[in-house]
Amino acid sequence: MNSMEINKYAYKLMELAKDNILIRYRFFDLALANLKPVPETGCDCFYQKKDKFYYDPVYLLRRYMDEEHIAVRTYMHILLHNILLHNFNVNKLDKSYWNLASDIAVENIILDMDFSAASLSHDEEERKIINTLKKNIPVFTADRIYRFFMTIGISEEAKEKYESLFAIDRHIYWNKDNEENQNDKDEIIISKEDWEKISRRIKTEISNFSKNKNLLEDITDNIDYAIRKRYNYRELLSHFMVMNEEITVNDDEFDYIYYTYGLSTYGNMPLIEPLEYKEDKKIKEFAIALDTSASCNGEIIKKFLVKTYDILQNEESFFNKINLHIIQCDDRIQKDTKIESKSDFDYFINNLRLKGHGATDFTPVFDYIERLKNEKEFKNLKGLIYFTDGYGTFPEKMPDYEVLFAFLYEDMGRPKVPGWAMQVVMEDELYEY
Repeated sequence: MNSMEINKYAYKLMELAKDNILIRYRFFDLALANLKPVPETGCDCFYQKKDKFYYDPVYLLRRYMDEEHIAVRTYMHILLHNILLHNFNVNKLDKSYWNLASDIAVENIILDMDFSAASLSHDEEERKIINTLKKNIPVFTADRIYRFFMTIGISEEAKEKYESLFAIDRHIYWNKDNEENQNDKDEIIISKEDWEKISRRIKTEISNFSKNKNLLEDITDNIDYAIRKRYNYRELLSHFMVMNEEITVNDDEFDYIYYTYGLSTYGNMPLIEPLEYKEDKKIKEFAIALDTSASCNGEIIKKFLVKTYDILQNEESFFNKINLHIIQCDDRIQKDTKIESKSDFDYFINNLRLKGHGATDFTPVFDYIERLKNEKEFKNLKGLIYFTDGYGTFPEKMPDYEVLFAFLYEDMGRPKVPGWAMQVVMEDELYEY
């Protein structure tokens, strides 16, 4: 078979693969339209660069001889990487773990979709490994698989085996630091925001029109996780600032021209005096509740406190004297530490001793804060930051101060946060993954 015939048959395989996917899953139409298969002789692999999906015709036909559905499986595999934004989320410490976690996540979705035209001979072996991993990773997304690998680790032997089973395409252009990618001046046609829009549309069409919602649950859960709105903890902490008068020169309202003119003309008689007071938004009174139930360990709680402390140390957001209560709690109040200065905070963090490790109930903290307010311990309470895993009983009544629930990690199975509370996931800010 000459090269022209090889290219012709390989092209037909890719076109048939696209048609197979489109007939079975109509909601992939826009995604498929934005991922163009392009032959590249000699690369001996599959890979994506920007909006093009490259395949080696010889390599494709050779794989086809052993696996007749390899074209469909590869197309689906790369398509899902884009829909779940895996190729945009590359700021990880260990790129090999991220590549593997992303491959496992999309392969799990393909297997659950029960798409016979995309089946491979080693599917059952993949299922066994995935089922074992799911015992430790209940929310089966690429991020959570990656976090598991980074914290628990896997042997080199297991890693090599996983890569041989789950890796279909090469992620050579995923790394933004890749020298070849940096030197490529081509325009990026499809952006991350474009793929987010495509992903939202796919999720909507699955929810509204699909007859096989149960088989597609994994993909919708993964899309939810991929396109979730990420809030910045530093920005949310600004909600806990209150207006207060502090003795300082108000440079914004002081005119130095009139001041120096008066001194030069009339000796020691300035025409205008500097304003001695100015209003600043700075944190004065608030509370931090630490969930010390069995699911929250001391190391991660300390990391959260240090993160909060680093933000508060900024002179623009910290009073010389504050009224901060750090409340340790599980299903009851275990300890309350009052912080009035930076030195108090330093001492508390350096001598942190947690009490609790029972069940979780949020209501005792809210009741306790109401008691402090009634006792005039809080006179101008702006808000409560509650660091928790989220598995507890929320109060029914909305308090008269801001509430921010800071969750350790994303978990779509936890109880829904009341509409009156803010929420932020701290996983990316507390872990260097």
